[in-house]
Amino acid sequence: MAPSKKTDERADGVVTLKSVADHVGLTPGTVSAVLNNAPSSKNIPQKTRDRIRLAAVELDYRPNFFARSLRKKRTYTVGVIAHEIGDGYSSLVVAGIESYAREKEYFFITGIHRHDPELFEKYSQLLLQRGAEGIITIDLNLQHSLPLPTVAVSGHRQHEGITNIVLDHHKAASIALQHLVELGHRDIAFLKGHPASSDAVDRWEAISLVAQEMGIVIAPELVIQIDSMDSSPGLGYPYGKQLLATQRRFTALFAYNDISAIGSMRAFQEAGLQVPKDISVVGFDDIQGAAFHYPSLTTVRQPLREMGEIAMRTLLERIEGQENYPQEIAVQPELWFESPLAMRHPKKSICLQ
Repeated sequence: MAPSKKTDERADGVVTLKSVADHVGLTPGTVSAVLNNAPSSKNIPQKTRDRIRLAAVELDYRPNFFARSLRKKRTYTVGVIAHEIGDGYSSLVVAGIESYAREKEYFFITGIHRHDPELFEKYSQLLLQRGAEGIITIDLNLQHSLPLPTVAVSGHRQHEGITNIVLDHHKAASIALQHLVELGHRDIAFLKGHPASSDAVDRWEAISLVAQEMGIVIAPELVIQIDSMDSSPGLGYPYGKQLLATQRRFTALFAYNDISAIGSMRAFQEAGLQVPKDISVVGFDDIQGAAFHYPSLTTVRQPLREMGEIAMRTLLERIEGQENYPQEIAVQPELWFESPLAMRHPKKSICLQ
């Protein structure tokens, strides 16, 4: 019994581009153009393109990454440097990065900066040495430009060669404070972000401005500065206790992020207070655990996964040759809360334009 065509092509254990070309009776150049989605492939009839892709699947053709890299002098690798990888904020951003990178057949290497400039410099140099073609930073205000195309998720400083992906913090403050005012709150406590967090200054400036516009008086004793870098809900617990210890009346809390909000809620509950009956709490970010905490957390939602996808798409466009790039890309927040039907959804009626 004669061996099948597929067996013949795999006789040496490797299916090459020429193997696929021979299988379909076309030139290796034509097959390469189709399988690499080259611009010239648009001139090849759709039927032919489909036949080539089907043959590649049937033969289990796998491109030689190293040959491709050497030929094009490319590594198809980017670096991602985050404050942490496992916290609720960064993990959602990285999920978006991974999704788009996988779609475009890029690989990424991760590093941690922990808001330590020396640690960041170390990782960025290692990425350069390992041939990264671009870098994405998460929760970091860069001190200077980098010698590679760079996208900063939640970056706020303008440097040559860097695109910042930012949230509209004025709108975020507006929808959160308007929600609390609609519930009848005027005595509102606040948790300010750690100074090293890239959003801390911009978010607090937006909250202060919106409060002034709305006639909300911010009592200094009800503003607690977060000075811990803990990335667990335990972050907010001591600050919730600190607020209670002031003996200053407050009926609502607007926390810097969800983990500090959840920790504060625990402190309130231990003091015999019910959330939201006695104290309303609004968080920030809409991390995955926010919807499943009991009671569930009302929060200003950042589209973190989408921000990761935007960052990766923007970076790859620059790597692939786009010369004109935006210095800043703004994304919009929504206020998410638990409805009576226990379905988490945005309160779009108060999303200001």
